[in-house]
Amino acid sequence: MNKLIAITGKGGVGKTTVSALLIKNLLASGVSPVLAIDADPNNCLDAALGVTVACTVGRAREDARSSAGANANISTRELLRLKIEQGLVEARGFDLIAMGRPEGEGCYCYANNILKDIIAEISSCYPYVVLDNEAGLENLSRRIVQKVDMLVLVSDSSNAGLQTLIRLFELAAEMKMSYGKLALVINRQRSDTLPGRINEIRAKTSADIVIGLPDDEEIAAFAEKNGNFLEISETNAVYQKIREII
Repeated sequence: MNKLIAITGKGGVGKTTVSALLIKNLLASGVSPVLAIDADPNNCLDAALGVTVACTVGRAREDARSSAGANANISTRELLRLKIEQGLVEARGFDLIAMGRPEGEGCYCYANNILKDIIAEISSCYPYVVLDNEAGLENLSRRIVQKVDMLVLVSDSSNAGLQTLIRLFELAAEMKMSYGKLALVINRQRSDTLPGRINEIRAKTSADIVIGLPDDEEIAAFAEKNGNFLEISETNAVYQKIREII
């Protein structure tokens, strides 16, 4: 039975970095293959994992729509499934699917409904699935994924960021989202002490795990050059700290 970890937070707080380092920790612990799902339309998880996505789900949807009438022997659903599987990036220890942006005209809801089923089928083959969500809970609210084993909310230590943590928790409750455990990650801390409000937030959210990640020069350098976070040093403080989530 596989485990699904979903990572979200407001924009610019380092969700993709956390996702990539979670995957690195999983691979280091001997868990493979891992399925990485880049649900952010900006598609940056592939670079953070040192691979390149050739075809996103958004593109696959358009290809399936345009090809639907060409072969009467295959349904649109099956054609979309084939297109998504063709766009799956296979790497050492992990595979990657990227959502991309909705392309072309028409409602994306139909594709979302099909995608939900297809991802469920594909992900069942992997012991762990890591979902790098776009800012907020938009993808989760589309019900692409309805239940996760661990929800990871990422923030910086600013008051606005911490307030967003509370709002995201409230959104998850409003959407009746189901999760096994909740982790709060305070990223890019400039001190060793967690923000003063964190106890209040932990009590409000009943979070199972709360960790602070230091503002790290090696991480910043990798981010600036769009580097592969799987190549970060084993002794890196952020990488080591994220192991607590695993």
